[in-house]
Amino acid sequence: MSTSEPRPGRHDFEAVASRTVYDGAILALRLDQVAMPGGRVVEREVIEHHGAVAVLALDDAGRIVLIRQYRHPLRRRLLELPAGLLDKAGEDPLDAARRELAEETGLAARDWRVLVDVALSPGFSDEVLRVYLARDLYSTERPEPEDEEADLEIMRMPLDEAVAAVFAGDIDNATAVAGLLAWSAAQAGNVELRRADAPWPGRSTRFLDRKS
Repeated sequence: MSTSEPRPGRHDFEAVASRTVYDGAILALRLDQVAMPGGRVVEREVIEHHGAVAVLALDDAGRIVLIRQYRHPLRRRLLELPAGLLDKAGEDPLDAARRELAEETGLAARDWRVLVDVALSPGFSDEVLRVYLARDLYSTERPEPEDEEADLEIMRMPLDEAVAAVFAGDIDNATAVAGLLAWSAAQAGNVELRRADAPWPGRSTRFLDRKS
C-alpha cells in the first residue's frame, strides 16, 4: 500500500459530481461520480426513496397482526407488517407508525418501543426503515381504504408460526422478515428495546426534502 493512500476504512468517498435523471412520485434516480481509493472515479446509481415505518403489533394473546396485501411489482400478495412511507414533511416517525397501524388495521396501541432499524437495499438505495413494537392494542377508527388497501386482508398469527413461515419461504417481505426475527431474538435473549422516541441517526430525508 502506498504511503499516500489512507488506511482501509478511512477513505472519503466523495461525490465529485451528481445529476438527477428521474424524479417521480415515490423515488428519484441520481447518478453520482464517486472518488474511489487509488484515485479512480466511478459512477454509482442511487435511488432516493422515502424512509418508512412498520409496526409489529402484538395482541393480548401474543399473536402478531399481519396483513396480506397485493404488491404490483411482484404481481402477488405478500404477508406483511402494517407499514407506510415517511412522506409527510415534519411528521414524527412514531406518529407515522400510529397512523399506519390505524389506517391498515383499525388498531391503536398504548405501549410502543423501537424494535429494529433496517437499511433495506444499501447497495443502490438510501431507503431506511424503522420497525416498532406495539403492545396493549385497542380498536380505533379506520379510514375508508382505497386502491390496494381496499383488498387488504388482516390476520393474526402466533410468533412461532410466523417465524416458521419465514423459514418456509411463505413470508418473504423484507420488513416482515426483519421484524419477526428481531422480535423472536429479542425475546430469546431478553433484550431491552429502545424507547419509542430513540434517536434515528441513519434516517435519510433527502427525497422528502426534495419534495418539500
